[in-house]
Amino acid sequence: MSKSEKNVEDSRRNALKLLAAGSTAGLFSLFESPVARAEKYVTPAYAKAMAPVTIKSVRAITTAPGGSNLVIVKVETSEPGLYGLGCATFTQRALVVIPAINVYLNEFCVGKDVDNIEDMWQSTYVSSYWRNGPVLNNALSGLDQALWDIKGKRANMPVHQLLGGKARMAVETYTHASGPTPEAVADKVQQYMSEGFRHIRIQQGGYGGVGAMEEIKPDFKTAGFGRSTDDFSDQRTYLKRVPKMFDVVRKRCGEDIELLHDMHELVEPMDAINMIKGLEEYRPYFVEDPFSPENMGWFKQLRQSTTVPIAMGELFNNINEFREPMANQLFDYIRCHVSQLGGITPAMKVARLGEWFNVKTAWHGPGDTSPVGHSANNNIDIVIWNFGIQESQKFSEKVQEVFPGCPTIKNGYYYVNETPGLGIDINEKEAAKYPISSKSRWTVRKSDGTLLKP
Repeated sequence: MSKSEKNVEDSRRNALKLLAAGSTAGLFSLFESPVARAEKYVTPAYAKAMAPVTIKSVRAITTAPGGSNLVIVKVETSEPGLYGLGCATFTQRALVVIPAINVYLNEFCVGKDVDNIEDMWQSTYVSSYWRNGPVLNNALSGLDQALWDIKGKRANMPVHQLLGGKARMAVETYTHASGPTPEAVADKVQQYMSEGFRHIRIQQGGYGGVGAMEEIKPDFKTAGFGRSTDDFSDQRTYLKRVPKMFDVVRKRCGEDIELLHDMHELVEPMDAINMIKGLEEYRPYFVEDPFSPENMGWFKQLRQSTTVPIAMGELFNNINEFREPMANQLFDYIRCHVSQLGGITPAMKVARLGEWFNVKTAWHGPGDTSPVGHSANNNIDIVIWNFGIQESQKFSEKVQEVFPGCPTIKNGYYYVNETPGLGIDINEKEAAKYPISSKSRWTVRKSDGTLLKP
């Protein structure tokens, strides 16, 4: 036998030995007890499923520590001590949201799995047959946010981590500067600039100049038409004042500060277009809500007339209202109210849609959004790529006592809580000290008494 042949033979014998050894091991394994084999594999902690948790109750908590009516949804679960909070604030009609939560949502949700948020949202949305509306949408928003709060607590993670993790260090915000004169507005802007804000909304008086037109006596007041508490706005005066206000603030505060303005839909569409076009030289960051939802058709002409960025959507109620204007890039910032839109679940879908068309977010965040709602806004803001800006709210000591864990602002940024869930709680004993009311003032009229639609 040659040397090469011997090497081949040796290799063959070694292979047969290994095969025999493996076969023997395999035979032994056939006779090994299943219990013994199972004991050799220990399931790692991350692979172990959590025990199912169901909804025990859904109820409303009402409070008004900052003056605005706030409605909070509290979802309690079958796991002792585990609950979630969500914002269901419809401040203008707060009292009608309460039975929607305490009666209908409670009856619909008890016994369901807290983890199935998408199914819960979809089934709740259509369970009344007729879709949404501000009352049911606010109730649904609170439920949805509370379920995300619970999911974060169960995962021992803040909600923003469940949504994909941070895309930025903090949430850029804007604050509000208003005054009776352009000079007073400029003073406020300089004050907020010293506090670190880089984006500031400017208003002479309230929306449409309300409250800053005392020199004009409206005829409807003299005639006793309407209620004595009805507000007044002269559209011509407002339209002339806004460019002057921008001019004064720009000259006093410089070009670096970003300036915003909210029209609140209180002038005629063509007048709005002309005014916005006249603001181009002052480079607004955006002008908000130039048209009411009834006048969406004017956006095409606005787009063709000016390069000023536009924010829209605060009054949109149905999530389908966003689709066409976003796909057609009719505005630059989507301005929806997360605690009215339906909560975190649909807001994430709207935000993702905007990414495809370079439409950024600018969630509504006024004083009648609870700290829970602000926390929900921020947990979305810090995750999505197409975030634009967030309306901010400073919380008084009273509000902070009712809502431990209120979002904090530093140098113009909101910083999200890193505690599990939405990172915010409610002190129900403190909340009870501030009952809500049924009063609402959203009536603005022309001089002859004609109603202006916000």
